[in-house]
Order: sequence, then structure tokens, then C-alpha cells
Amino acid sequence: MLPIAIGTNEAIIIIGIIVLLFGVKKLPELGRSLAEGIHEFRKASRKAQEELEPDDAKQTKTES
Repeated sequence: MLPIAIGTNEAIIIIGIIVLLFGVKKLPELGRSLAEGIHEFRKASRKAQEELEPDDAKQTKTES
């Protein structure tokens, strides 16, 4: 996967487009929804990783 480098000018343009599309009043709600989605994704990925982890690895972590 290629790393994406966004400069200051590009970031300002992207933020400006987002403000034009959604309006200033909607941005906090969109940010909150995005944060909740990220939180749920991380929670689900941690749970899946714990379920896929072998039982021996779990025991060694608890013993250490």
C-alpha cells in the first residue's frame, strides 16, 4: 500500500470542501459519529484477535 502524504494546502482544500458539503452545524455530529465508528471497529478487532489467539499464548501472557 502506498503511503499518502497530504500537505497543508491539500488539507485546507479538503476541509473547505467538507464544510461546503455538510455545513458548519453538521460537522460536530459527523465527527462524533466517526469517532464512535472507529471505537466500535477497534473494539471488534481486539475481540476478534483475542478469539483467534491460541490458548497457549493467552496463558503465557497471564503468567508473565
